Amino acid sequence: MKPLVTHWQDPVNAVLGVWLIGAPWAFAFQAETAAVANSVVIGLALLASPLAAIVLQRVWEEWVELALGLWLIASSWVLGFSAVSMARTLTIGTGIVVAALAVWVLLVDRDNGGQWRKRIVHQ
Repeated sequence: MKPLVTHWQDPVNAVLGVWLIGAPWAFAFQAETAAVANSVVIGLALLASPLAAIVLQRVWEEWVELALGLWLIASSWVLGFSAVSMARTLTIGTGIVVAALAVWVLLVDRDNGGQWRKRIVHQ
């Protein structure tokens, strides 16, 4: 029987999702609509993705988290809130952590992408 949570990175991403949802109010950038919407929507997605992984343990979940992390890194410029230092720093920092955790699982986990390691080593 497989454990309910197979990657320690999933609960970490759920915590990061909660962190993003509350961040606009905790760090006082709630007046910046684009930053708040981005933080809440991506926070909810980060919270939902690991929960979905409990039900359906598939590699797509890691790809979604990688995309969310990359979006967080770019979002302050794309959505135009890069001048809001706290919001920009928070989204970039969180994005780096989320993307790094996703890449980690994709590269090392045997069930969710470790096949990359096999292909890279055997070429």
